[in-house]
Amino acid sequence: MDQSTTTTTTTTTPLLSTLWCHRLRLKTSLSSELSGAVGDLGTYIPIVLTLTLVSHLDLGTTLIFTSLYNIATGLLFDIPMPVQPMKSIAAVAVAESSSGHLTVPQIAAAGLSTSIVLLFLGSTGLMSFLYRFLPLPVVRGVQLSQGLSFAFTAIKYIRYNQDLVTSKSETPRSLLGFDGLIVALVPLLFLILTTGAGDNHDDNQGDHENQTLRAHDDDDDDCRQPRSRREYTRLKFLSSIPSALIVFLVGLFLCFLRDPSVFKDLKFGPSKISVLKITWEDWKIGFVRAAIPQIPLSILNSVIAVCKLSGDLFPDREASAMKVSVSVGIMNFVGCWFGAMPVCHGAGGLAGQYRFGGRSGLSVVFLGIGKLVLGLVFGNSFGMILGQFPIGILGVLLLFAGIELAMACRDMNSKEESFVMLVCAAVSLTGSSAALGFGCGILLFLLLKLRQKVDCCGYGFLRSNKSKSSIDGETSSIIP
Repeated sequence: MDQSTTTTTTTTTPLLSTLWCHRLRLKTSLSSELSGAVGDLGTYIPIVLTLTLVSHLDLGTTLIFTSLYNIATGLLFDIPMPVQPMKSIAAVAVAESSSGHLTVPQIAAAGLSTSIVLLFLGSTGLMSFLYRFLPLPVVRGVQLSQGLSFAFTAIKYIRYNQDLVTSKSETPRSLLGFDGLIVALVPLLFLILTTGAGDNHDDNQGDHENQTLRAHDDDDDDCRQPRSRREYTRLKFLSSIPSALIVFLVGLFLCFLRDPSVFKDLKFGPSKISVLKITWEDWKIGFVRAAIPQIPLSILNSVIAVCKLSGDLFPDREASAMKVSVSVGIMNFVGCWFGAMPVCHGAGGLAGQYRFGGRSGLSVVFLGIGKLVLGLVFGNSFGMILGQFPIGILGVLLLFAGIELAMACRDMNSKEESFVMLVCAAVSLTGSSAALGFGCGILLFLLLKLRQKVDCCGYGFLRSNKSKSSIDGETSSIIP
């Protein structure tokens, strides 16, 4: 009896330790993981800053809770699973309306309402059912529209001055200045030179290329092989530079150059965290105005699209729809009661972190640690620094994230698949509604399948008539 207990203990502990060691192991260089950690800040910072300025969201509380989310999801999914603001709720919260901006309790009620739906769909298995049977061209259409939307917004950030409070572009950006056009274009060129088109030059790829080179030694010129290896070594070196992290740190440095007085406004210590009082009126307003448009967006972009993208980028570590859906629900059930910003997992954030080098959960764990330090040390006063962050640099980061997400749609090979995808994306972009584009995409996909059925039935009917008439002709020719 004692021996069996001892055996169980000694076999279980190594398994657990091996699992956690695997989750905490670097899958690429440390600099690449650190660079990938800031790959989704192009969407995170503008939305959080806008909610802080307009709706008086406590930035310190949001930083602390989203840091815990980052650490938990990094360990849970073992991929750079992002933690992004719920964009539709944020857009409604800061939009001008007859009833005014949403209050923090109303924003929390909208996040909680959305999380209830996602938690229900995930725990009952309905989300997995949707993910399994949704047509791939429709999912690609949602991804394409989201990626292009990010890219269009990024170009606006780069070219024009932005009023984040009203979410509108203003005058064209001047050429010089600490947030001028050159400040945006130089990081853009730097990121293109260091990361290229997003090709992965890791060790596994290097081993494969070396094997290929050795296999073609007899066929290739002796002078060509060293040149190819030198080219690969140079590209690998450029890819190892933490380019996005360098760009982000330059942006932070420019914050203090733009307004040196931010040093005086900084206050040390975390924000006071307390439970929100959410009234029935807050629940009603939050659900009707913000949760209803957010729910379809969360299902499509935060669960379906992000799971499909994770399978494209990490075939051996594809995130399950059930786990992602439940994760979003639990995160908001914990944080929204304390006034933290409603969050989800976004395909754009995953694309951005992958684009700049994130290959494991450690990438978002590093990001979570950074947020936690900032939230505990500076609290809500850190918003003074973010308010001076060059928007053009955020636009550059957002541009690469959007293009990476849109490029995931390049596997649509047939004309029919491309047709469905492009119509879905066009409707989503024109109507500013992923749900509308999704509905049109599903309808178009079903109509095309119905057309194939009708063609088959019609062809079979014509073929049977033709066979029958030919038989009658042959019979008449035989019988006098």
